[in-house]
Amino acid sequence: MSLSPPSTAILRSSGAIITTLGLTQIMAWGSSYYLPAVIAPAVSSDTGWPLAWVVGGLSLGLLMAGLISPRVGSSIERHGGRNVLAFSAGCIGVGQIGLALAPNLAAYIAAWLIIGLGMGAGLYDAAFATLGRHYGHGARSAITALTLFGGLASTICWPISALLLGEVGWRGTCLVYAAFQLAIALPLYLVILPRAAPQPAVKPELQEAAPVLENNMDPSIMIVLAATLTLAAVISSTLSVHLLTILQGSGMALAAAVGLGALVGPSQVAARAIEMMIARYHHPILTKFASVAFVAIGVSALWAGMPIIPVALSFYGAGIGLESIARGTLPLALFGSNGYARLMGRLAMPSLIAQAAAPSAGALLLERFGPHGTLAALSGLALANVLLACGLGWRMLRRRESQVQSHRI
Repeated sequence: MSLSPPSTAILRSSGAIITTLGLTQIMAWGSSYYLPAVIAPAVSSDTGWPLAWVVGGLSLGLLMAGLISPRVGSSIERHGGRNVLAFSAGCIGVGQIGLALAPNLAAYIAAWLIIGLGMGAGLYDAAFATLGRHYGHGARSAITALTLFGGLASTICWPISALLLGEVGWRGTCLVYAAFQLAIALPLYLVILPRAAPQPAVKPELQEAAPVLENNMDPSIMIVLAATLTLAAVISSTLSVHLLTILQGSGMALAAAVGLGALVGPSQVAARAIEMMIARYHHPILTKFASVAFVAIGVSALWAGMPIIPVALSFYGAGIGLESIARGTLPLALFGSNGYARLMGRLAMPSLIAQAAAPSAGALLLERFGPHGTLAALSGLALANVLLACGLGWRMLRRRESQVQSHRI
């Protein structure tokens, strides 16, 4: 299967497409993935529901997102991302209304499952797949540009959520986010994103093999790639939910923790801006190397009790900022544009399922070992991911050497 060349109309509207996806990504992340970090304590205090279950709502939502991600990727591959992303906004909006009206814990969890459908159909992996479907191998610059917007999600939405929490409570906060998704994001997707020419259906047995066999790629590279993307997602998922709690555990007030936590966003954006300027000069594997190294430095510095916390958070933010770019561009560089959207759905599944367990696992670590022990565990995972990324680079180098030798023969 091959992608059709992007139409002139799509190319002319690339700025509008990227801006639309960027703004909606900020609010999609802020009203789902980043929301519990601010409102979870208030939800537990107001309702009496256990905090582990309140945070666990996000875990179950991520599990739902992981389960549907292969279907999302296949749908975008065949029909484009317009309707899939609109569906995402609808699900997040309806789910936020469900959170706001939840009379009991069961209803609250059910609302998170609906939000999970929206996360699976509308966060980075789906947005990257949409850009890949439109622009083919040339999507690298569009993906990088999109991540510049996404890096502001926590910086913008954590303070907004904290402000709304103080003004209208956690239920009112959810209703505000629901209004944005249903009244702004959903119409924007339908109006701005172009309809894509449908691709022919692929037989299931070919669909499973296409990303590997079409490109004559060693399947072990995909396995290592999936592993390192998954481990990176676990680390960022755990800290996105518990960073404020960890910082408060060192004696900070909520306002100070939010202020320091907000530094992560600008660090992401700065790293992505630099990457955008120099991307043409290097392979995305170097972006991946820089990402895992910066995350390891940042998390390890926090664990070691480095007195200049902003520096540690800046390294961490730069690392996860580059990770988002590598997540979208490295599979494109390794496997090509054929079947890219479907491949992104497959790669998203293990990382989202692992992310589903990460917040609850983080809560258990905090309960048993405290902030210092939690950071020690995350530091170990970050160092392990450095080794995985090195292993991926080694496998790529061996593959290239093998191809060179075969051509000589």
